[in-house]
Amino acid sequence: MTTSTTALMTGTRASVDQQLQQLLQQQDDYLNYVYAYPHKTAYRTLAPAIDLQKAWADEVKQQLFLYVHVPFCEMRCGYCNLFTLSRPPEALVEQYLTTLERQARISAEWLGEARFEQLAFGGGTPTFLSADQLQRVFTILRRELGWQGRHASVEVSPATATDERLAVLKEQQVSRISIGIESFVSQDLKALGRPQQASTVEQALARIRRHDFPVLNIDLIYGNHQQSPDDWQATLETAVAYQPEEIFIYPLYVRPLTGLGKRARRHNAITSDRHQAYRQARDYLLAQGYRQLSMRQFVKPATDTPQAAYRCQEDGMIGLGPGARSYTSRLHYSGHYAVEQRQIQGLIEDYVASSDQDFRQAHYGFALNADEQRRRFVLLGILQCEGLARAHYRQRFGSEVLEDFPQLMLLQQQGWLDIDAQRLRPTAGGIEQADLIGHWLFSDAVKQRMQGWDWT
Repeated sequence: MTTSTTALMTGTRASVDQQLQQLLQQQDDYLNYVYAYPHKTAYRTLAPAIDLQKAWADEVKQQLFLYVHVPFCEMRCGYCNLFTLSRPPEALVEQYLTTLERQARISAEWLGEARFEQLAFGGGTPTFLSADQLQRVFTILRRELGWQGRHASVEVSPATATDERLAVLKEQQVSRISIGIESFVSQDLKALGRPQQASTVEQALARIRRHDFPVLNIDLIYGNHQQSPDDWQATLETAVAYQPEEIFIYPLYVRPLTGLGKRARRHNAITSDRHQAYRQARDYLLAQGYRQLSMRQFVKPATDTPQAAYRCQEDGMIGLGPGARSYTSRLHYSGHYAVEQRQIQGLIEDYVASSDQDFRQAHYGFALNADEQRRRFVLLGILQCEGLARAHYRQRFGSEVLEDFPQLMLLQQQGWLDIDAQRLRPTAGGIEQADLIGHWLFSDAVKQRMQGWDWT
């Protein structure tokens, strides 16, 4: 250890250790999902607005991620805090598509000879759009942005996974279908505020398999107050019976302004042991031959499906649509975020009324200084089972990761991180505590902004 590292550890270890112990002593160590950094509630108005041509000028743009946000759903589930409007007016959907085309065309002006390695449709429910509307979006992406049709993922719901829509996705070479099932047990679904018929789910999964997409992902949720270990096991076994290539398991978080959040004022929506449910799912899925990539993601062993070269820690992302986030190495930006339905509709209406100049500037986001860039790189690395290569960090930033973040050694002492000469790799216990560790690694500036977020 260098003198500077020793001095830093001496000066900061007590405060860092105190922070860790405070987190460990919390009654509930499930704070919030950590899958990106900084958190969207840390975004603020950028004054002055930032010219996007300048922001992207020095960025490597040869393997970008293209994200299309479809902010519409057929229903609003009780746990959902996504930027989505249920049952929107058809005129608003058409206006959204017209504006999406304009945004894509303007984005191409300052992206230049960019190449997109991955494409994802999220929401909302992208297949809320009709088959013709989905076809139109793909046409826009190919014509305006040069999308080549590799490594595309689309989220669907049981009710909207129709043969007509799936045929469009197959024709467009979509490689991954992700379907939110959440549970195969009726009382779980009722507790989650998700009206869903078993027959609808069965028919949707059968149709997806008939269309023979390379990857099927099934999303599941654990931890609601009605869920027993037997119910959770039944859901896991039913999901595995469909032999999906991927399964994501999500702990239930009850967030402000959601249906469950409002109900939680009257009674607790979470009383089950989420750690127990997590371990139950992890152990079962591993025993069924799945490989764990993160706290949430389990995949079948590698198949012949080509893997995308996109690297989330380094490569940029272009987001289209209201609520979509975009990333450069130094700037994260998006439209404004909301949960309440009237606010979301207002923001969508603002989006369709945007001027061309609005799409040439970033008005809302978070500028990452050198420390935040390093912090993001470390956080996204050690929350994956593969961990973080020390040489990769050194190549990127010209410094040693443990000199920049000596507090990581406290995670080793806690038994959550293995550290050797080559890698920092989370242990099984560290992966289980990924959301806790991620939040602990947030900078004070990000935490303060998150705490100051106005949910009203």
